[in-house]
Amino acid sequence: MSVLEIEQLGFAVVPGVLGDAQIEILREFCARIESAGVSRRQSVFAIRGLLDFSEIQDLARSAEIRALVTPILGEAAFCVRGIFFDKTPDANWKVVWHQDLAVAVERRIETPRFGAWSEKAGVIHVQPPVEILEQMLTVRLHLDVCDAENGALRVVRGSHGWGKRESLELAREVPGHPAQTVAVSLGGVMLMRPLLWHASSPSQSPKHRRVIHLEFANANLPEKLRWKWKI
Repeated sequence: MSVLEIEQLGFAVVPGVLGDAQIEILREFCARIESAGVSRRQSVFAIRGLLDFSEIQDLARSAEIRALVTPILGEAAFCVRGIFFDKTPDANWKVVWHQDLAVAVERRIETPRFGAWSEKAGVIHVQPPVEILEQMLTVRLHLDVCDAENGALRVVRGSHGWGKRESLELAREVPGHPAQTVAVSLGGVMLMRPLLWHASSPSQSPKHRRVIHLEFANANLPEKLRWKWKI
């Protein structure tokens, strides 16, 4: 992995971060929480709040993950959100072009330049200023081979440096830029900046596409706002 690659392109792929034994442990963990999700909602699109679990806290603090995050965000970086995604025949969806603009906070406190408040799975989210998003990094750990057939992300290279876009504005601009499908091998990691333009298609294969999505930051929130998680 090259830090320069992240800065120039907005993403990078690092193969072989997770070993076979670690992949199996994480798959078993995800199967337990996925089963709970199915019982509540019949199908699972995303399970949030992964940082409530000690297994994911340990993963976020592990040497393998810190070795990816620290060169980009620095030693003081911390994990602020965790989500589990799994595309299957019963939970298969398309994600339109977007940027990851919302962060999880403890509670709603009206703050200048913070807006678009929402609630996801009982957690308050808000869109912060661009300079906070620029101090964040997403780590996507792949528990399955991920390619064009089972919903790999498509990205526009370098778009993380073009600022924040409204959804309709982004939809108009995307056709003018070439998109790249980002395949990731089993146990590999995709690193990406939240402002990178990205999308994914429904899976064309009945296989799993299990991803543990961890977001890291090295930014203080202003006034009385607090990150929901700080691991």
